[in-house]
Amino acid sequence: MDGHTIRVAATRTGLSPHLIRVWERRYGAVVPKRTDTNRRMYSDQEIDRLNLLRQATEAGESISQIAGLSREELTRLVAGPPPTAAPAERVAGKSAPGSADYLTRGLNATRDLDAPSLESVLMQASTDLSQPVLLNEVIEPLMRRIGELWQDGELRVANEHLASAVVRSFLGSMLAAHQPHDSHLRLIATTPTGVLHEHGSLVAAITAASTGWHVTYLGPNLPAEDIAGAVTQEGARIVALSLAYPSDDPRIAQELLRLRRLLPDGVSIIVGGTTANSYASTLDSIGAIRVESIAGLRHELVRLSKTAPPKATDTE
Repeated sequence: MDGHTIRVAATRTGLSPHLIRVWERRYGAVVPKRTDTNRRMYSDQEIDRLNLLRQATEAGESISQIAGLSREELTRLVAGPPPTAAPAERVAGKSAPGSADYLTRGLNATRDLDAPSLESVLMQASTDLSQPVLLNEVIEPLMRRIGELWQDGELRVANEHLASAVVRSFLGSMLAAHQPHDSHLRLIATTPTGVLHEHGSLVAAITAASTGWHVTYLGPNLPAEDIAGAVTQEGARIVALSLAYPSDDPRIAQELLRLRRLLPDGVSIIVGGTTANSYASTLDSIGAIRVESIAGLRHELVRLSKTAPPKATDTE
């Protein structure tokens, strides 16, 4: 049967397989054909429609209100009104409707040490929001705000640890759902020795997987020798690093320099995170690619995927 699997649809749209199923089941956004074994198969037109729906929801539209629109109507909606007619808050980059509410509820659950409620908030957000909005406007600001409140003494270490554990589990499930196991594009995601906060690395891993890279996630706080060893074993083309607290630590700078020396030629290093700019001179010296947003990361991953050698084929 002609068509594409749900994993291909997820890769080409940036939507999670779970969210695609929800949009299909709850709102009738697309109606894929089914194989004899009941597997969904999406046509190019349905993937195009999912992309339009994603763009519209990222612009703030509710999926329940737009799922029934025609392709022409969705195209006009995504194109939007002329800039002069755009609402002031949209021009100013206001968060998508609902994301601020999920952020507030997540913070409240963290204050209450209520892990089940925090898990529920994240699951509901993953259903109602697109993947980029979920990561950009819920997960990232939630963990950043929790870190700020902890540093200000408004949250205890226990609150921060609870939120980190819940978010780590949630993002791990997202990564498993996106993983394209048959991809020849290989990437290692981790943090160097001394960087213990891993949610940024997990966000990078999910972004990479959703753009077609097979990701080996190694967790945080890994020595340069082990990262390089994993790269060689996996045949990875990219090492994606997240740098959070501490900032401007000479030990971490030395780890970055050691990693570059140990990596094979042709392996790219992509670095993001809240403290990446404080290591700018070191990152520039090793030729690392610095990204400041998920969109920037996605752009670099797509660019590098086009320069990767083709998948090897077996010959008789």
